[in-house]
Amino acid sequence: MNSILFLFFTGLTIIFYVIINMVSMVSALGYSFMAYFLKKCSKNGKCYLSIVNSFYDGERGHTVHETYASYGTGSSLIAEGISDPVKYLEDKVAQLNFEKNQLKAAEISDTAPFKYAGHFLIKAVLDKLEIKPIIDVYKMTTNYQFDLYDVLTSLIYSRCLKPCSKYKTYFEVIPYLEKKYSFSYDQLLEGLSYFGDNYERIVEIFTKQIKEIYGVDMNTAYFDCTNFYFEIDREDDVRRKGPSKENRKEPLLAMGLLLDANQIPVGLKLFPGNESEKPKIREIINELKIQNDVKGKIIQVADKGLNCARNIYEARVNGDGYLFSKSCKTLPEVEKKWIFLNNDYVDVKDSNGTVLYRVKECIDEFPYSFEDDNGKKVTYKVKEKRVVTYNPVLAKKQLFEIQKLENKAHELCLSKAKKEEYGECSKYVDFKGKDGSKARTEINQKKIDEDKKLCGFNLLVTSELSMKKEEIYKTYHNLWRIEESFRIMKSELDARPAFVKTKETIHGHFLICYLSTVLARVLQIYELRNEDSMQEIFNFFREFKLVEVGNKYINMATKKEFIVKLKEQTKLPLTNAILSKNQYKKIMDYKI
Repeated sequence: MNSILFLFFTGLTIIFYVIINMVSMVSALGYSFMAYFLKKCSKNGKCYLSIVNSFYDGERGHTVHETYASYGTGSSLIAEGISDPVKYLEDKVAQLNFEKNQLKAAEISDTAPFKYAGHFLIKAVLDKLEIKPIIDVYKMTTNYQFDLYDVLTSLIYSRCLKPCSKYKTYFEVIPYLEKKYSFSYDQLLEGLSYFGDNYERIVEIFTKQIKEIYGVDMNTAYFDCTNFYFEIDREDDVRRKGPSKENRKEPLLAMGLLLDANQIPVGLKLFPGNESEKPKIREIINELKIQNDVKGKIIQVADKGLNCARNIYEARVNGDGYLFSKSCKTLPEVEKKWIFLNNDYVDVKDSNGTVLYRVKECIDEFPYSFEDDNGKKVTYKVKEKRVVTYNPVLAKKQLFEIQKLENKAHELCLSKAKKEEYGECSKYVDFKGKDGSKARTEINQKKIDEDKKLCGFNLLVTSELSMKKEEIYKTYHNLWRIEESFRIMKSELDARPAFVKTKETIHGHFLICYLSTVLARVLQIYELRNEDSMQEIFNFFREFKLVEVGNKYINMATKKEFIVKLKEQTKLPLTNAILSKNQYKKIMDYKI
């Protein structure tokens, strides 16, 4: 009988909670009808996506629309690995509206209606790495009247749970963590500035602790760069306008990221967006070799954007190896002829006999030259293995993209469009006009035909003469892991656009995004046996919430395969509908 009564009153409590949520949606703190929605804007033939917060402002007497976050074009999100950008952002909007309702319920309730709990896994990894004693030592060198480690961990947890501005983080996320933090909002920003000012030291601490606990394999190192934009159109010492991966005009900050052989981030370099990426690979690798006392060879793996004569030379001088891709378009004619010759190609097939790609290799001496820091020309030759691959699926995709650009170029030429309207397809057009007026144009058919002929081909260049061509192909294509890390920061952690202002807080913001990625990756690869995707892991972080009812907690997480498997691995009551306070404490104190 008692159990029936308990369930009855629990049901009434949940109904009351739902009613509170509905009421809070309509009116709270002077605002009404608050809701997020997905905004689609077409410009220059491209679809730009953003999330907008819409609400009725009683003081102004009308509805206000404020941009919550801008995500660029749909195609840029697809390039980051998000197959359906609209569905992805619609899900994000739904989650934001759900959380907004919960927060508004909290504003009119005596106690917090829910607790974030999904971050207990990140907390467990941090505890295992024993970062706190080190940060506590650094805190002793400051005059701060707050706990530096508390600021660091609360920012990491919040970024994993609900990425948002630092203001919203402090007032809308941190209060709903299990720990009651005692620092103010100003102290949060002060701590963020400290970490930003010392970001390289913090990265080193995490790398060394990961090496000690899990191991770091620097025999192969993966490196790539990306950039992040800012909402404010103002340049300074850290934000500079430069070539954007997303063709944006806002000031940029560039990030160089280094991964070890197990695809764990182990190095970070932040620099203004107008600086060249190419020297950063040398800087980071040299620093990491010194920090980790690496005496042997490191094989640098990077995309064609970092393949240059200087980097190859430096790698050789330092006793390191390299594996770069090289654009087939820039090759001398004699090398292009070798690529197109059908001899020596070997078909690599899947278990069903379908050709995945064709591959062939050669070993020869190749000339390089560059200007050193003093302007002196350095010329040298190196013996390299070159592996060329042909991927029919990639060829089809690239042909489709070229055809689209060609069609657009023809249309714009016929309409006598202005030069600045051509965009990317301008590479297939010869402009005869000199000003911004309607230019005389001709389609460069030779350039189009050359690019079509090279579709599907990719050239890999390596110092490792004994490495088999299949191993070279596999090693290079592990670069998708570093691209995934960038995608995690940009999509899952909402690293851009960045709203912080000073150099220190900007660096601090991206450090938090980096550390969140590192910890999630360590969790994925070492603790969850690399069986689950990053999206599944982040979905769990955000969905595992508990609603407090009296002295118990109602589990709001959906029972999915991931949580069931995690329950078996951790032996925690993660799928229980109702948890006691002791069970909640057991989850949050979990050790690995």
